[in-house]
Amino acid sequence: MSRIGLMSINVPEGVSVNITDDNTVTVKGPKGELVRTFSKLINIKQDANVISCERVNDTKPAKQLHGTTRALIANMVEGVHNGFEKNLEIVGIGYRAQMKGKKLELHVGYSHVVEMDIEEGVTVECPSITQIKVSGISKERVGQVAAQIRAIRKPEPYKGKGIKYVDERIIRKEGKTAGKK
Repeated sequence: MSRIGLMSINVPEGVSVNITDDNTVTVKGPKGELVRTFSKLINIKQDANVISCERVNDTKPAKQLHGTTRALIANMVEGVHNGFEKNLEIVGIGYRAQMKGKKLELHVGYSHVVEMDIEEGVTVECPSITQIKVSGISKERVGQVAAQIRAIRKPEPYKGKGIKYVDERIIRKEGKTAGKK
């Protein structure tokens, strides 16, 4: 039994949800609009300002989709109401980032400057040269763009240099001379 799938979703003021017969959910809010089609194995129902998800049967695929469907709809409602944000931090001497139009320009220790095109629907800002802020209404797309930026130069375990999430903790290793006496 899915504990997450059984929880109901409260729709806040200013957000409208439209559910069609083919399980297409359209969520409109102050920040934008998201549309997604879900499997027929889950019945999505709306009563006033409460959305609930129920399984059609108790097969394994229906059980697997139950909690996932509910979480995706909850993320859609949260995204159009408040939005999502990921903060990255650049650590290293001479490492920096800046926006050039719609491209993110990164100087992270390579012999060349790394330029990354930012996809539509996601906003990237650089409040300072060592901070990157990724925001948008889709949790998946914000997380994907942040992961792509981090993958350009992952933090290394010896000095911690690279691009990391602000709340990420890097497990540090001792160098070669640590065991000598």
